[in-house]
Amino acid sequence: MTTSAERNMTMRYFTIHHDGVTIPVTRSGQGRSLVLCPGLNSTQADLHELAGLLRRDHDVITFDLRGHGLASAADRYSFEAFLSDLAAVLADPERLGLSAAPLLVGYSLGADLAVHYASEHSDVVAGLVLIDGANPVPEPFITKADRPEFRAMWDGLAAQQQARRGTERQVLLTGQEILDVNVEIDAVRSRILDRYRKIDLPISMIMSTSMTGDGGDDRAARFNRNWRAGVERLVREQPRISTTWLDADHRLVFTHAPEIAQIIRSARTAPGTLA
Repeated sequence: MTTSAERNMTMRYFTIHHDGVTIPVTRSGQGRSLVLCPGLNSTQADLHELAGLLRRDHDVITFDLRGHGLASAADRYSFEAFLSDLAAVLADPERLGLSAAPLLVGYSLGADLAVHYASEHSDVVAGLVLIDGANPVPEPFITKADRPEFRAMWDGLAAQQQARRGTERQVLLTGQEILDVNVEIDAVRSRILDRYRKIDLPISMIMSTSMTGDGGDDRAARFNRNWRAGVERLVREQPRISTTWLDADHRLVFTHAPEIAQIIRSARTAPGTLA
């Protein structure tokens, strides 16, 4: 005989079609609703450990952004296009089976998407947990001088992705497309304080102490100082935001999933009724 807990842990799959792309959605778990938004170059399959831990006491909804995982390719990859993917997932609460506003958890780019979505739709979100993203850094990460090196790095990443084509972990973006999105993210973060000012919800941040690693070179140290300075800048203006620093790099969502899951469980958010 199947218990209610076992039924709640059954994976449910469906797809959303919008803007010419197909977005795969997975739902499983029990407890208050939580939507987990992946970042650039990450998929819901990559977040499987964190999602699995959260399903013990959350009804977890995960999905893939366009060009990632099992989502279809698109003719455009931009911040607004990725934001529209998140909005499409949350557009139909009845289809998702949500009786209360969900906790919105975003990793990296997903954190920025969560902040922008919540700034316009705070009535259908219970709170935010932002993992190593949505940071109003005082300086851009990618300067014009840096672009050739980053382009070469992401060309290499795109080449490695060829081995994952057709799998749930594939990323279809080219090196140039990844670079373009990252440059755009820099611009988005230069204005993101205005988005925070519109949000009247509980917000928790989980940030890495060594975002770009701790290899000891001057540029990595500069990037890491810039990362911390952005959070300190945000908390000075918005002291209600709680922040937890993990001794990790930007891969913290993969290397520190149990710690992150525990922080999310204790996030200062309360279930809310959908408008």
